[in-house]
Amino acid sequence: MDKFLQIAPHSLAIVLSRVGAEDSPTVTEKLQHHHTGYEIFADFKAENMQHFWNKKVTDAISETFFLGWIDEHVLLIQGKEDHLEVLREGWMRRSLKPPRGFEIKCLVYRIASVEV
Repeated sequence: MDKFLQIAPHSLAIVLSRVGAEDSPTVTEKLQHHHTGYEIFADFKAENMQHFWNKKVTDAISETFFLGWIDEHVLLIQGKEDHLEVLREGWMRRSLKPPRGFEIKCLVYRIASVEV
């Protein structure tokens, strides 16, 4: 039986794409103010903490942590599996909001596995 090692357990990759950059130079200038992936993560949390009608989403968002920012469009977050599941469900129901200036293209549930 093959064994696999999960590189980032209890993690979720949120694949983003910038919106409006080619339409408006002002939008591009605003997006450049996101100097770090952590700032984009903080904006993602702020946008989604406003789900006052859905306590499960706000609880899940409040319990996630910044894990990384890859290739200027993949936000890696980490949290308990049940919190990540709430976020996945929110995305499937189109209620999960992206950070300002972005749209969510997809979510990747298993970050990386390597054969050992």
